[in-house]
Amino acid sequence: MLPDLLGDSRHVCHTRPADEPAADLLVRVYRLAAQVLVKLGEANLAWLAADRAMNAATGDPRRAGLAAISLAQALWALRRGRLAMTAALTAVHQLDLTPARVFLPDEPALTGTLLIEAALAAATCGDDTAAGELTERAAHLATAHGHHHHHDNDGTGFGPTAVELARALTAMRLGDHHRAVIIHRQATGGDAWHQLPAEHRAAHLIDITRAHLDLGDPRAAGRALVTADRIAPAETRTRPAAHTALTAVLRAGPTAADVARLAATIGLLRQ
Repeated sequence: MLPDLLGDSRHVCHTRPADEPAADLLVRVYRLAAQVLVKLGEANLAWLAADRAMNAATGDPRRAGLAAISLAQALWALRRGRLAMTAALTAVHQLDLTPARVFLPDEPALTGTLLIEAALAAATCGDDTAAGELTERAAHLATAHGHHHHHDNDGTGFGPTAVELARALTAMRLGDHHRAVIIHRQATGGDAWHQLPAEHRAAHLIDITRAHLDLGDPRAAGRALVTADRIAPAETRTRPAAHTALTAVLRAGPTAADVARLAATIGLLRQ
């Protein structure tokens, strides 16, 4: 059903290119579809949705930047890290070329989010130099434009804490799990952590379980999953990544009661 829907919407995009509200809506719908599909492990369909978002965004650097976030995430899910980094940085370049007189207040945050996606993609390729440089650029933007968090409509946020969470995940993807956990604990220990959207916090907690597990700490991984479920249950109960992590925790040995309850709720254990 989804491919048919995407096909119909693409036709609308081609027949109404000058209708800016329609283009904004199409980009938003396709981005949401891509984001959900990445979480569900449907990377190919996510790439299709993100590609349609890019088509709908043609001619507008801000819309293209928003679409490129989803495109980078879909490409990373397809294990195309270099392409994901290129997609994000191309969008950053286009935003940099935007005349100052039409630069919108949220575009520094958009640029920062794209830099984070590029850094994460670089880390998946093992390019620690690029990952570090891109993360530092994002950190500079977060500092220069204040210590508030910009919230996007798809559940993401940008600010100093979001940059630190990304720094933890880049370390994890580069194989430095000890450093990843240290940064993670520092970033989630303050009030700013709670200002991020619930979906962002839960998704991060699910992602960081890989570092806990690789360090031989299934209890910490289990606690992260239980906390993620309390924050945003849909993240833990529908994402294959959460199920995989929870299965690994169960296999590691005796589990805490709340972890067992979560596993039973999801259907990984019989009650």
